[in-house]
Amino acid sequence: MNNYNFKKEDFVATEDGRYSVEFDKDQVGNGIDLVIEEVIADGKFSTIQAEIKRFNDKIFVYWSTPFDGRIVSDIKY
Repeated sequence: MNNYNFKKEDFVATEDGRYSVEFDKDQVGNGIDLVIEEVIADGKFSTIQAEIKRFNDKIFVYWSTPFDGRIVSDIKY
């Protein structure tokens, strides 16, 4: 499993009031079996059920507020 970390600053506001962060399909795979984790106290992670959408060669993660976290992928490099 591979992790790709992201920061609050990576999120972009959407027209519907949510926030999204974008990944290339090459970074994280096709969007199947992806796990989104949010950083909580003491640098530990908590799994969340974020909305994930795929468009062309991009993967988008949507959430109500920006957060520091990571996307866990089963893609092998």
